Amino acid sequence: MNTGELTDLGQQLRVDSVRAAAAAGSGHPTSSMSAADLMAVLLAHHFRYDFDRPAHPGNDRFVLSKGHASPLLYSAYKAAGAIDDEELLTFRKLGSRLEGHPTPQRLPWVETATGSLGQGLPVGVGIALAGKRLDRTGYRTWVLCGDSELAEGSVWEAAEHAGYEHLDNLTVIVDVNRLGQRGPTRHGHDLDAYARRFQAFDWHTIEVDGHDVDAIDRAYGEALSTKGQPTAILARTLKGKGVEGVQDREGLHGKPLPEADEAIAELGGPRDIRVRVQEPPAARMLHSVHTGSFDLPTWDKGEEVATRNAFGEALAALGTGRGDIVALDGEVGDSTRAEFFAKEHPDRYFECYIAEQQLVASAVGLAARGWVPYAATFAAFLTRAYDFVRMASVSGSGINLVGSHAGVAIGQDGPSQMGLEDLAMMRAVHGSTVLYPCDANQTARLVGAMAGLEGVRYLRTSRGESPVIYGPDEEFPVGGSKVLRSSDSDRLTLVAAGVTVHEALAAADALEREGIRARVIDLYSVKPVDRAALRRAAEETGCLVTVEDHHPEGGLGDAVLEAFADGRPVPRLARLAVRSMPGSASPDEQLHAAGIDAESIAAAGRLLVEEAVVP
Repeated sequence: MNTGELTDLGQQLRVDSVRAAAAAGSGHPTSSMSAADLMAVLLAHHFRYDFDRPAHPGNDRFVLSKGHASPLLYSAYKAAGAIDDEELLTFRKLGSRLEGHPTPQRLPWVETATGSLGQGLPVGVGIALAGKRLDRTGYRTWVLCGDSELAEGSVWEAAEHAGYEHLDNLTVIVDVNRLGQRGPTRHGHDLDAYARRFQAFDWHTIEVDGHDVDAIDRAYGEALSTKGQPTAILARTLKGKGVEGVQDREGLHGKPLPEADEAIAELGGPRDIRVRVQEPPAARMLHSVHTGSFDLPTWDKGEEVATRNAFGEALAALGTGRGDIVALDGEVGDSTRAEFFAKEHPDRYFECYIAEQQLVASAVGLAARGWVPYAATFAAFLTRAYDFVRMASVSGSGINLVGSHAGVAIGQDGPSQMGLEDLAMMRAVHGSTVLYPCDANQTARLVGAMAGLEGVRYLRTSRGESPVIYGPDEEFPVGGSKVLRSSDSDRLTLVAAGVTVHEALAAADALEREGIRARVIDLYSVKPVDRAALRRAAEETGCLVTVEDHHPEGGLGDAVLEAFADGRPVPRLARLAVRSMPGSASPDEQLHAAGIDAESIAAAGRLLVEEAVVP
């Protein structure tokens, strides 16, 4: 396309953005209009993509980080022939694929869900990492950001990581339109302020008039030719460009234009320009799901093994058998034992340093390219990345998260290092799986099972050694549980997971010496929970004691209660959990102080049984 045709395409994208928002009665047309010329030049001259084959390994990847500008994205899809005008006008309507913020659950051309600002570039870095280090098919990753979201710290985690990894296959286009939701942005149209920040992280920067299509074209060409550095194109634009009374005006964010028909006429009216997007080069994926035979590690009963060690060994073995497994670390791999994978498969190991948002975002980006990521850090530190976990669920992303050093059982390090909210956090994620193993063989089996699950999967591991109680051939289906003690004369059930399983077994021994038989359930699958086993235990024993190395809100106890949420009678119940703020102490002292050790469990069980027989 020549200059005039590119300009006309930009106008069409503006008109269609206005039309889509007007039909919906909501949306963000002014944010779309500012970036229309940037999108027009990219689509017509530089983007390589087969819309009929979105999984083509040679396709470039585009991430709309400023997800509220979805009318622009959908207008581009229309120009490329991927959707028609009738579908464009279903924007934001019930049943439409064209949601207010784009998601890959609805549209095959969307790489990741956006809308929570500051997410697109971090995930784009993950996609670019896959292209640079793993796929090696030559595709390029393009990310369109807004200037407002550059206030998010996650953007600068991503910028530093991309610079460190020399991701010259990554280009971020920043739509510097000066206006945020409630008024001017921090730096307004000061492109140099943004350039200095990107340059500090070793990016190549280009400052450009975002409405000069020829200048934009040259900038994209320069980005493609830059070696050894990612490129940031900083484009000065005007929000609502092209419509007098709207252009560069505050107070119109997130609203359809007040006089849409007049605006469309001022922009030159509707057009039907079709763009022939460049075809991607021939390419094939280099990784396959299975690359060889392998065995998960096993341990003998009675051995003392930390579940974090079992995780590391199992992951390394899984990586030997499956070429699509990748591991990511938050600079604690020697503690989480992710380093075991690094030693065996260094080409598929990604060090993200202490940047947990980028850790999870990289996992999402890698998953978008077909890899199966396991991202590990301390359970406590995943709280920092929770928005990325939440958005991974919105994306339908298949990622495995591993939180080690969970609970008060870590001992002397104190509360800042103790994951005491993680089960609640991960259970709340839509479609998630939450697993909490108590021994090495169980851990290894669950690590292997996670690779075949969908959605966000979370495994909680422990720091200290614990006895192996299961044989190497034991099976642990997700959604199941294990009944470790049971008899026809059980008077209560102890429900535990992870470190408290061993405490519950000791408590059952103590109670039996007093003539009180207790059933013990290892509820290793915290979500989905084994409703049948819990209901059966309630019917047969009448009393339940739940015990967890976690705060009471949202953890194991709440998971157990949900098994009775359909109107079934709730049994007599005692819930033991960490209810006070821990300090520094030995692991055994911590469990006792929190009231979740064997002694405390036995006391709670004894009291519950006594209350049950009082007339």
